[in-house]
Amino acid sequence: MAQLICKDVTLGYENITLAKNLNFEVNKGDYLCIVGENGTGKSTLIKTILHLRRPLAGSIHYSDGLSDRDVGYLPQQTVVQKDFPASVYEIVVSGFQGKMGLRPFYSKEEREGARRAMKRLGIENLENMSYMELSGGQQQRVLLARALCAADKLLLLDEPATGLDPYGANEMYRTIKALNDEGISIIMITHDVQAALQFATHILHIGSTVFFGTREQYMQSREGLRYIRFHEEEEREAENV
Repeated sequence: MAQLICKDVTLGYENITLAKNLNFEVNKGDYLCIVGENGTGKSTLIKTILHLRRPLAGSIHYSDGLSDRDVGYLPQQTVVQKDFPASVYEIVVSGFQGKMGLRPFYSKEEREGARRAMKRLGIENLENMSYMELSGGQQQRVLLARALCAADKLLLLDEPATGLDPYGANEMYRTIKALNDEGISIIMITHDVQAALQFATHILHIGSTVFFGTREQYMQSREGLRYIRFHEEEEREAENV
């Protein structure tokens, strides 16, 4: 049964339409990669799934017992976030704030949950370190641990490997895949076509045309062949510079 259903959705704001006729479902354990050029509405879709924006048309709703409280979000990291003056533990445990209600302090269960999330992502040894002192890859793991504290059924990830070197990016993708293998559903925006083709179970391509299907179907589709070829040409040009 689908955890998330997107039906006939049009995305945009004011009088600007970014994408239309979006139809897809995410089932438990799926790994959906959202690909396409900049400005096609990928981040707007994530915000709409989180109910931070309203679709111009159509509907997005949770099913199979899923609710807002079961969805974790890892946004694109900003320069301000990189310099956030707090310890790793303080950032990770803050993922529980949405569940605290009017309580002024974290419960014992929440504190233990934060440490379990850090251990899950291999950063328990960084607990007392300042977030500012970490590498980019370590910072992303901290933010991913925070997202796990917020929810651990569905994770929404917006370019989680942006700014990381190739090794760090690959480690991040493998960490996300490990979480997916544990049963957590993943929706990830990425410009890394190779990562999408390696890890995704399904791909949503947003652009002048829209495609949704399995990874194998995408690799044989007109949208997929064109997008893969475009990025291969970009890589060849970069190697020749």
